[in-house]
Amino acid sequence: MARADLAPLPHPWARPLGLLLVVLLGAWLGLLAAGDVRTPVGPVDTTMTLRPSLTGGTKINVSPLGALELDSHTAPVRLDVDIDQLDPERSAALVNHPERISGLQEEITRDVESGTLALALRSGCAVLAGATALGLAVYRSPRRALAAGGLALALLTASGGAAYATWNPKSVLEPKFSGLLSSAPSVVGDARSIVTEFDVYQQELARLVTNVTKLYDAASTLPAYQPSPSTYRVLHVSDIHLNPASWRIIGSLVEQYDIDAIIDSGDTMDHGSSAENVFLDPIPDLGAPYIWVRGNHDSAATQAYLSRLKNVHVLDNGSAVTVAGGLRVAGTGDPQFTPDRSVAAQGDPAERVAGARLAASLRGQKAAGTPADIAVAHNPVAAAQTDGEVPLALAGHTHSRKTEILPRGTRLMVEGSTGGGGLRAVEGEGEPEKIRASLLYLDRDTRRLQAWDEITLGGLGLTTAEVSRHLPETNRPGATPAPTPSAPSR
Repeated sequence: MARADLAPLPHPWARPLGLLLVVLLGAWLGLLAAGDVRTPVGPVDTTMTLRPSLTGGTKINVSPLGALELDSHTAPVRLDVDIDQLDPERSAALVNHPERISGLQEEITRDVESGTLALALRSGCAVLAGATALGLAVYRSPRRALAAGGLALALLTASGGAAYATWNPKSVLEPKFSGLLSSAPSVVGDARSIVTEFDVYQQELARLVTNVTKLYDAASTLPAYQPSPSTYRVLHVSDIHLNPASWRIIGSLVEQYDIDAIIDSGDTMDHGSSAENVFLDPIPDLGAPYIWVRGNHDSAATQAYLSRLKNVHVLDNGSAVTVAGGLRVAGTGDPQFTPDRSVAAQGDPAERVAGARLAASLRGQKAAGTPADIAVAHNPVAAAQTDGEVPLALAGHTHSRKTEILPRGTRLMVEGSTGGGGLRAVEGEGEPEKIRASLLYLDRDTRRLQAWDEITLGGLGLTTAEVSRHLPETNRPGATPAPTPSAPSR
């Protein structure tokens, strides 16, 4: 038998997999080397780039303010738009001829369309050249090199087709901001304008770029966020756990967003001792009514101390308060005080009993003609018992953010830790827990949730910030109104 007959045969998938690897690597190198287009968009200069991605989408880099991410499409390519600089001549022309501003969005839309077409052509050439060149270097065969280039072009075309098929023109309804927190409100506008106006992707991209020019023109003094008079703005915080940085964060958010009320769903303390009470003294100066329910780390002494502070409303056993001229909030404290080791923890059964009492109070208030708009409890198990009795229920305790629609129609929103787990979080290994809060927009007439912003800071360092806008499905353009939560028959 010949020696050649004894040589192992290559795996049947080895050759096509090797070709695919060469194609992908070559296409990626081609995009890196030449797959971008520098194009003016209105008064700014931009760089548009296609990048390989597992999730797709669009990322608009507004240096140095941060980045805007949009879930615009699902495909293995992502569109990156870098705002490079503000062109002085074109900006001066707008200042000297303000009548041109009325046509600025149309101009920007045309610029974006032109830039996207140029980007598609350039990316195709870059992918073809990169895959062909790498194929020639690896296989030393012009035929196989051309095959690699053709396959790369076919994959790019297929990716473009997938992006087109999954294109979501309303993705700007729920943008995500990463970077400096203060830039987000100026870029996004108020909640009502998002619901009623942001319906076409290209038009809204144009509007965002227009707002970017305002940010650059303002330099260090960013434009103030002008709140819509038609919405309540409620800041939901929870689980501060003695982190003094939280008060500065909350105060900044109150000022930046013109907050109408702050709702704290408990665990402001760590041990609930009287010695900790001085930590609560900054609350009256935060600039908005402070609504608070007791957490399992907050003692009766904590509650008594807070009840004596100015501008603080302590809720317990289903009591309610009306703030901001009409928003009614009811709540109950946690039935358990876990730092007290002399008392055995009663667990979820005690939470369900407390939640049932809160639900009974809500029914009584509704029968009396003073229904609550928001129910608050520290533990989500207790808050969930209010399902069907109130449109919105808030909780904390878990140090993780979650929102869900309960079976009878109540939306339960659980907040993460606004204190990043407290100062004790830095004692453990790994990165500190992120700091989280949420801004809730409620319609002033119906007092129903119309949008919310999830605000996340990068741990105790506070070096990064992310703001994600979310809308209830029933509040999207063309959607049917949300049904009123239905209480169970009794």
